[in-house]
Amino acid sequence: MSKVLAYLRTSTDKQDLNNQRLEILEYARQHSIQIADFIAISVSSRKTPYERRIDELLLRLNENDTLLVTELSRLGRSTGQVINLIDELVDSGICIIVIKQHLILDKSQDDLQSLTMITMLALFAQMERMMISRRTKEALATKKALGIPLGKPKGTIQNSIYDKDRERIVELLCLGVSVRHISIQHLNYGSISSLNYYVNTRNLLEEAKNTE
Repeated sequence: MSKVLAYLRTSTDKQDLNNQRLEILEYARQHSIQIADFIAISVSSRKTPYERRIDELLLRLNENDTLLVTELSRLGRSTGQVINLIDELVDSGICIIVIKQHLILDKSQDDLQSLTMITMLALFAQMERMMISRRTKEALATKKALGIPLGKPKGTIQNSIYDKDRERIVELLCLGVSVRHISIQHLNYGSISSLNYYVNTRNLLEEAKNTE
């Protein structure tokens, strides 16, 4: 059975969190929507997807479910990050309702406006991935030219099946893609737990922040 989850986030002001909740409840009342649960957090948008409870949100949303938010900026700190998250959700068959922007993004609906918006967002997401990839490669090339060792010294950590995709993993982390979705939708090998271990032991989240 499909469900509706509401996501609320604010940096520090708890009053704003309450305002978001009231706005979502009023929208749900007007449109006869039953909200299964609220995922709320007061944390900076610069925090990791795990700290912003995005990973939890992605874990709990399934195909045909609905995500309800007050505005797009609640989902990430940059346009590219928000677009890529939306692209990821829509591609998983999840409907996204954004109250203030009057957006309903649902690829299962035969609605020209919605399909056009989804196509545009997917295009922007691809462009952002290409730009991140280019910046990452340029940053790594610069470090290599300066003689700066890349990653951990040899021998400190055993080789991993993910080593060949390390650069790609960093690029996706830069975009705010969760470890879970990198494992399932982008790599298609290994496991979520093993990839999470790889990311943590190599400090890839920190590397992604420094690459941006």
